[in-house]
Amino acid sequence: MEEKKFDLNSLIGFILIGGILVYMLYLQQPTPEEIEAEKQKTEQLSKEAEKTEEEVVKDTIGLEEGIQEIVAVQTGDSLAMENLKNRLGSFAYSATLPSAIESTTVIENDVLELHVSNKGGQITLARLKDHTTINGDPIYLIKDGNNSFNLQFTSENRLLNTKDLFFEPKVSTDGENKVLSMRLKASESAYIEYRYELTPGEYMMGFSLKTQGLDGVMNTSQPIYLDWNLKGYRHAKSISYENRYTRLTYEYEGDKHSKLSPSGEDEELEKDVSWMNFRQHFFSSMLLTDTPFDEVALTSVDLVEDEEVDTVFTKQYGAKMLLTAKGGSVDYNMNMYYGPTDYKIFKKYDRNLDEAMPLGWGIFGMINKYIIIPLFGFLSGFLPAGIAIIVLTILIKLVLSPVQYKQYLSQMKMKILKPELDEIREKYKDNKMKIQQETMKLQNIAGANPLKTGCLPALLQIPVFYALFTFFPTAFDLRQKSFLWAEDLSSFDTIAEIPYIPFYGDHISLFPILASIAIFVYMMMTMGQSMQAQQQPGMPNMKFLMYLSPLFMLVFFNNYASGLSLYYLTSNLITIGIMLVIKNFILDEDKIHAKIQENKKKPKKQNRFQRKMAEMMEQAEQQKKAGKRK
Repeated sequence: MEEKKFDLNSLIGFILIGGILVYMLYLQQPTPEEIEAEKQKTEQLSKEAEKTEEEVVKDTIGLEEGIQEIVAVQTGDSLAMENLKNRLGSFAYSATLPSAIESTTVIENDVLELHVSNKGGQITLARLKDHTTINGDPIYLIKDGNNSFNLQFTSENRLLNTKDLFFEPKVSTDGENKVLSMRLKASESAYIEYRYELTPGEYMMGFSLKTQGLDGVMNTSQPIYLDWNLKGYRHAKSISYENRYTRLTYEYEGDKHSKLSPSGEDEELEKDVSWMNFRQHFFSSMLLTDTPFDEVALTSVDLVEDEEVDTVFTKQYGAKMLLTAKGGSVDYNMNMYYGPTDYKIFKKYDRNLDEAMPLGWGIFGMINKYIIIPLFGFLSGFLPAGIAIIVLTILIKLVLSPVQYKQYLSQMKMKILKPELDEIREKYKDNKMKIQQETMKLQNIAGANPLKTGCLPALLQIPVFYALFTFFPTAFDLRQKSFLWAEDLSSFDTIAEIPYIPFYGDHISLFPILASIAIFVYMMMTMGQSMQAQQQPGMPNMKFLMYLSPLFMLVFFNNYASGLSLYYLTSNLITIGIMLVIKNFILDEDKIHAKIQENKKKPKKQNRFQRKMAEMMEQAEQQKKAGKRK
């Protein structure tokens, strides 16, 4: 029986662990300053809650009093009129008109329906007629008070907001266009006008803001602001995925373009802003101006906290625009856009609106704009979306097939050279520098550069890879287009619902699984040969990469557009097929081996880079020998 002995080392270990835990708890306890700050924060939140309740009551009472006051004015109550003049000055006139009531005017064309309220003269509903949510509900960009459009100015020493005042509507036509004029009147000849003009078949409408006859009424020496705020509605089945592509973008200082952060809170103050887009993934709410705004304060607040929470809105956007008065009046010709975030639609307006889309920068964006988008647009014009993706993939693979041919040829040469490379490693096993010298010499003679087997072909394909990575999640042509089991190629496909797994999600997508399998088979065919041929010091761990790439596809692409996974699945299946054809019907291993042996007999001229590398390695070898002699 083993004798139990006192273990001093264990006791010391337990004491140290206990000490560390006590010390950690001590560090984590709040300081008196933190306790006081938290107390103040709690008190402040309590006050804000009370204040919010008070404001709601105050607003309700204020609205009721305002309605009663207007009714009294319109029935000839002189005291009510006097009170109204004290608050609104000359614009009290607008309250005497029959239009001083809560009502809306509807203007629409075949793609867009707008409701414009008498109060504030602003749009209170914007519905896209040709589009629905995944559940079949109508697409509303504006509804139930998520939009505020307000002109703030000083009049007769009073700060007024148009959102609180009543406009007089007038509907007319200009050719085929429908026109709605909303006027906030100080008199019959003095007013602020919002003018909306809808063209048949267009999501883009004309909008102008101007003042008439308000000299002495509107103080143009004081700042005049146009304030636009909008909360973006959720439209997709995954709010996190939709929110990733929901972002405020804008153009400023001529042709510069920028955007606010897609997460958290962000703000920016810009000069000479010519347009801004409150983008909601596949739909956009835009304001464009012919005369750039001198200064705009842009804000974006992320409203999505958790995928599991049934959040109604994605982001809250804001733009406070400083307007310039010329000759004592304000006159801005603008446009409003409520419609799809569609490259083809944006491009036709020739206003750089395509910069509002995340198509990639530099060469990646150029590939999308000038190759992928036109080609896919052509194919999807007569093919179902899923088939169009497959055909697009085939065309891209045909273009890149010469690169793959060179890649496989070099891999086959490396496989043939494996016995000789093994001899070199065995012969110079104690001299790594000599192994590298002899290996490079042999590869140069055979024309089998390891870079050609992996790195170079991969680099050549990266621009296309990244371009397609940005294209598929934002391609409006894929929205709600089904293929096989995928209901929507612009979103992930779902074959099973599961409890939420961090980084993976709450569902299983089949296309990424199939694509992962195809990638693994492809890498077994390519990197497998490279690993058999050689694994030199300093080279990447090919086995690690062989397992990492499929795993990355499986996890990361589970929440991405199924159209993208379909592309990679098709691409890798075609690549495997091409490699099998090259191996079995095009390249002859015996002939390649004979060619290599023939090349060995001929002097091989080195290029400048190869000569430089050989010289450097030779110098390093000599220095190493000299060091040993000492």
